[in-house]
Formats: sequence, structure tokens, C-alpha cells
Amino acid sequence: MNMTGMKSTIILLLFTIINLTFVLAQSTDSLRFPDEKHLKNIKQLTFGGQNAEAYFSFDESRLIFQSERDSFRCDQIFSMNVDGSNLMLLNSGKGKTTCAFFLPGDTTFLFASTHLGSDDCPPKPDYSKGYIWSLVKSFDIFMGKVGSKEFKRITTTDGYDAEATVSPKGDKIIFTSVRDGDLELYSMDLEGKNVLRLTNEIGYDGGAFYSWDGSKIVFRANHPTDSTGLLDYQQLLRDGMIRPGKMEIFVMNADGSGKKQITDLGTASFAPFFHPNGSQIIFSTNYSDQKGRNFDLYLVNTDGSGLERVTYNNTFDGFPMFTRDGTKIVFASNRNGKVQGETNIFIADWVP
Repeated sequence: MNMTGMKSTIILLLFTIINLTFVLAQSTDSLRFPDEKHLKNIKQLTFGGQNAEAYFSFDESRLIFQSERDSFRCDQIFSMNVDGSNLMLLNSGKGKTTCAFFLPGDTTFLFASTHLGSDDCPPKPDYSKGYIWSLVKSFDIFMGKVGSKEFKRITTTDGYDAEATVSPKGDKIIFTSVRDGDLELYSMDLEGKNVLRLTNEIGYDGGAFYSWDGSKIVFRANHPTDSTGLLDYQQLLRDGMIRPGKMEIFVMNADGSGKKQITDLGTASFAPFFHPNGSQIIFSTNYSDQKGRNFDLYLVNTDGSGLERVTYNNTFDGFPMFTRDGTKIVFASNRNGKVQGETNIFIADWVP
């Protein structure tokens, strides 16, 4: 082969490699919308049903999440590897469950369940009152061992106990309870002892997570400021319901002191989580579609500045969680659903 022919062959080979790289890149990022500059290499982990609140194990090799799928008519607790393999039902499959989280060592886990009240799913909320959440009275928090179907009840008060998460330090649990007549945040140790009330303002406080060093707590809240809003909140609470249409993001110290409101969007903001840098919070909100159901992920600084939209899906993105090094993020989304409203779990590389 002469020099000209060799150069042509090399050029053709280079173009082939470049084209293949482009095709692979397009394929890898086919689940990413053009403006989602913080996300890369998005991978879908579940396919079908309603899957949400996926949280990393302490060693970050697995995810624990709730799912309404197959023959299950309401949420049950599952785990899977971070690549979506080795799907496993963790609870008994009875009642309705929510808000699961691994404990240190990843052999035990927390979850809230109604199974002591009934094997059946509780009734759906009464949407004649608008969009509401049910606060099922039989929800209690349980601890289970992976692979076992025996569970230890760690909250025993009458009424709603749920929304439990574990400090990354592995020493504390934070949860929401109505035990004192209002929806407040409480902490306890890993055995359910030494319960401490952290919030004391009329209204809903919940969906809390600790910062990576365990010194701070981020949560969602709705504190009615007028008589009409207060009356509506208290009436719904007596009926075991809450209206989540307006919630803001708050931060406080782990002992409940120093509470500070971070957002003032006037919309439904929830599922906040600290970035490992400690200075930013990621959360879900319908701020871009205040009268609709389009929820996206946003970043905000812990002083309330620097609000930045992260996802641009026109349906739902929520429940984000970072890895400890901040290189990956897991979240729930309606993107790429086979049927309208289907919610799946996705994992992606995080681009600072």
C-alpha cells in the first residue's frame, strides 16, 4: 500500500472511531434532556409500576426503595444492586409501606408499614378535598433484617409514625410523628430509644435528612400563617390527611436549634437532600409549573441563594440522593415510561 492509500485508510478509520464514539455517547445519554448539564450517563434501573424513594446502602452497592408493581396494589419495600440487578422483596408484602432506609452494615433496614393494622392496602385518599396525602394511623416504623421476614416494631405510639431516615454517621434516626397532636420531627437512636422532639411549630414538618457530617437536618415544612390556612390544616389533620400543595425547604441543627427557611417559592417543594459539599441542597419542586404536576430537581445554596434548575423533564423528577463523594445521583422520574404516569428509578453521573 502506498503512502496515499495508507493515509486514506487511517483517515477512514479515525472517522469510523469518531462516529462510533458519537453514537455510543448519544445512546448513553438518550435519557438526558439537553439542558440537564449536571447529569451524564443516565441509566434506568426499573421498568414499570410506581417506584420511588430509592436510597443508597451505606456501602453504596445497593438501593432500597418502595414500589407498587406486579400483584402488589400498594407500595412494598424492595432492594436491588446499583445496576438494577438482584431485585429482592424485603418486607412481608402485607399492608402499605413507605420510606425505607438501610442501617449501618447494610444487613438491617428501616421502613414504615401499616401491616399491623391490616394485611390489606389502606383506602385511597379522598380527592374530593383536592390533592391530599393520607396520614394512615396504623403507620409505624419497623426494623428488619435483609432476607428475613421478621420485623421489630420501634415506634408504638398511637397514630402516624413514618418518614424515617438514618444519619450518615450511623447514630441517629429522624422521623415524622403525630404523637403530640401535630406533625413534628423527632430523633431517636438506632434502637428506637431516647426520642427527642425537634420541631415545635403548628403545621407539617417532615421528609427530613441529615447532612453528611450529621450536624444538620434538611426538611420540608408547611406552617399556615393565616386563620383560613390554619383551620384547613387542622381539619384535615383530624381526618388523617394533609394538603401538600405549598411546602418550603428548611434547615436546622441536629438538636432542633437554629431553624432557618431556605426557600420561599410558594409551591410544593419536597425531598431535599444535602450535596456532599455541605453548602448546597437538591430538592424537587413544581416551581416551573406551579399549577401543574411538573416537578423538577433544583439546587439551592444553604443560605437560600443560587437557585438552579437541574432537570427539564416535563412530568416528574424527585427523591434525589447523592453518593458520599458526590459523583453519582439516584432519583425517581416519569421519563421514558411505557405508560403515562409510570415512575422509575434512575442513576446518573453528577457533573459539578
